[in-house]
Amino acid sequence: MKARLRRRGRPGALSAEPEYALVNIVRIPDSQGSPARAIGRRVLFALIALLFTSLVVYIDRSGYRDVQGGTLSFLDSVYYSAVTLSTTGYGDITPVTPEARLVNIVVITPLRVLFLIVLIGTTLEVLTERSRQALRIQRWRATLRNHTVVVGYGTKGQTAVDAMLGDGVRPSEIVVVDPSQAALDTAEAHGLVTVRGDATKSDVLRLAGAAHAASIIIATSRDDTAVLTTLSAREMNKTATIVASIRESENSHVMKQSGANSVVVTSETAGRLLGIATQTPSVVEVFEDLLTPDEGYAIAERAVEPGEVGGSPAHTTDIVLGVVRDGQFHRVGEPEVESIELGDHLLYVRRGPADKDR
Repeated sequence: MKARLRRRGRPGALSAEPEYALVNIVRIPDSQGSPARAIGRRVLFALIALLFTSLVVYIDRSGYRDVQGGTLSFLDSVYYSAVTLSTTGYGDITPVTPEARLVNIVVITPLRVLFLIVLIGTTLEVLTERSRQALRIQRWRATLRNHTVVVGYGTKGQTAVDAMLGDGVRPSEIVVVDPSQAALDTAEAHGLVTVRGDATKSDVLRLAGAAHAASIIIATSRDDTAVLTTLSAREMNKTATIVASIRESENSHVMKQSGANSVVVTSETAGRLLGIATQTPSVVEVFEDLLTPDEGYAIAERAVEPGEVGGSPAHTTDIVLGVVRDGQFHRVGEPEVESIELGDHLLYVRRGPADKDR
């Protein structure tokens, strides 16, 4: 254990890296505009710069000399502006008066630089985006508190995130950790902050802000990975609610001993629903309805209202399934919760969107 703690503070740890080094590891979603629109803006800016330069040259045309000895026309001004801004410079039209040369230095030279920036805008945009991402990562790490870390963005992780979003959790309050870049690209497309890496390593969890998270969902594909991740997460955060998913029920007690508050056995849960569906398919539909928070019925938790203190959970206006008291769940009907106490929380069936924010 001491060795693990020493490794966390080593200089090469991910959590100790500067923000610019984390750009390819931490991704904070940003609104992306259309590529055609971005190109159109650059072309428009280039045309405006060319037109403005042409007008400046045409107004001061008496200060320029043409090798043909004629007076500059507006077309000549556009031609001179184009070859000047593109740094081609054929030399057939040149400023000869001090005033024209001063205008060339003060006005046309800065426009030439801006014109070149437009031409190489793609490269500059990549560099700017990298710096902007580094700045956003710095701000994000400084303010990250009471969020949810989702380890694993496979089918289980995506479904868990969908349930949270449907229950009103903002995407900015969810951080996804996964070693697969393809999975992270999907999460980022849904507006989620992503961290690429192995969550069994404490540095990756620390980078995701697990030490300050309110809850941690572990939805890995392997039970041994889930156990190691739970151990690291609980060691890092003593108060977070850790919910883990495993395949085999025999590993449930190991997950609880590792620090998980709740363990979901996916294989047995699916098996029970399959068995129930053979006899009473409607029951399965009810379960699916309860597990879909954004439509139909849903299971929710709320604090006890002052007028309900002293009464029975079965006599409230809601369909109460259980009472959470001092962090322990009690079913309705158990003697410990015959009477509602101040500070209790009720697990109830939410019966419509209007009741969602109660």
